[in-house]
Amino acid sequence: MDPVTLGFILYLMLILGVGFYTAHLTKSMKDFALGGQRLGPWVIAFSERASGESAWLILGLPGAALVAGLLELWTVVGCVSGIIFSWFFIAKRLREATEEHEALTLPELFAKRFGDERGTLRILASLIITFFFTFYVAAQFSGAGKVLNVTFGITHMQGMLIGAVIIVFYTLMGGFLAVAWTDMVQGIIMIGTLVILPVVAFIEINALPSIDFHFDGDSLFAGKAGMAALAAAIGGLSWGLGYMGQPHLLTRFMAINKTENIMISRRIAISWAVPAFFGSMFIGLTGYFLLQAGSLSFEGQQLAAVTSLSDPEKLMPIMAQNLLHPWIAGVFISGAIAAMMSTADSQLLVSTTVLTEDLIGNYFQNLKNRFDLLSVGRILTIIIGILAFYLAWQSTDLVFETVSYAWGGLGASFGPALLLTLWWKRISRVGVIAGMVTGTLFTVIDLFGDWVSVRFSAFIIAAIAVYLFSLLKPDNSKA
Repeated sequence: MDPVTLGFILYLMLILGVGFYTAHLTKSMKDFALGGQRLGPWVIAFSERASGESAWLILGLPGAALVAGLLELWTVVGCVSGIIFSWFFIAKRLREATEEHEALTLPELFAKRFGDERGTLRILASLIITFFFTFYVAAQFSGAGKVLNVTFGITHMQGMLIGAVIIVFYTLMGGFLAVAWTDMVQGIIMIGTLVILPVVAFIEINALPSIDFHFDGDSLFAGKAGMAALAAAIGGLSWGLGYMGQPHLLTRFMAINKTENIMISRRIAISWAVPAFFGSMFIGLTGYFLLQAGSLSFEGQQLAAVTSLSDPEKLMPIMAQNLLHPWIAGVFISGAIAAMMSTADSQLLVSTTVLTEDLIGNYFQNLKNRFDLLSVGRILTIIIGILAFYLAWQSTDLVFETVSYAWGGLGASFGPALLLTLWWKRISRVGVIAGMVTGTLFTVIDLFGDWVSVRFSAFIIAAIAVYLFSLLKPDNSKA
């Protein structure tokens, strides 16, 4: 057995072992949803970062940088800024609000905070989360198919199936505890991949006899000027807005054992994010030169130009196989799988929890009486996993594009509503509903097309809706 295969198998055994171990610790919906709120700052920080950065970071962003060049620097700056903002302005207040209202999920927090007796907030938020997360999980399954295709030569479909089965299984077994502890392992592997691989690639480039370091993507605006250049920059920076509205990341803030530990987690998370994002971009940039120099090969054939790589999102595993010792390549390719698993399992968990806790637990009393909610949650994990797999099978979009859609939708639907809930005393129940509806609607219906990123336009429109409807329809709920 070759080292790459052996390393990958050992990694999977470790992950599945965590799932089995945490299964006996998961005895209630609070354990399943938030790990009983007993996880410390290191686990929470690594879990938040690993689940936040999916196949998009380790496959999608390098592929985008390979094609677009330095234009993706705006994306990197936007994401790092969004992470910093969320840890400083969302994390602590959200953890305090979670404890005050005894909430397990974001929809439940909104419902209790605004005295939502009709259940409109709870139902609407749950459906929006499930809708966008199904696309998001599908993107992770697609990413798994690409990595396993490059690594082991199996078909894209077979790779997606393997990734889906593993992710659904250990989420099913251990809930949040399994997800959080595997995230910590995966986060360590991911940061190693994103730091070491571009360094090795840079050393390889310097060893080449001669190379022209000028390339078509050396402009921060991709050759655009005026309003088109501004739109390109805003499009990249707008990725940062999404961090305020990602339920799978907000759950980490809600789950930490002590509010005062937020400060420790914040430092760890930011220290992870900066080198990870810049490393991801540099994988794409160095990959460009290595392809131009004919230094990479795939399936026994030399890749002599960027255009010789049919799918730019396969760049990272190809570089790992070509540049690293097989043992290290096996670990780092596992890092790509880790990125997908750590996000997909978190999204599966959040989708399952909101459907179980917020819908079935509140509005389907007969089903609640006949079955244990934890069992229902595990059944829903399988159902959502199957649906996401079907979407991944049918989709022809790149991982980058699918994640962008889901990320923007969640960010616009929940970001403005949550930020103002935590910081503005005059926000109202109707304002939150208006923000969720407009955020979702203007993501699905992209009014501005190529002129302005939908991640930006939908977020701004949703923020305006929350503000205006809160003033027009105030309520007397507690601040």
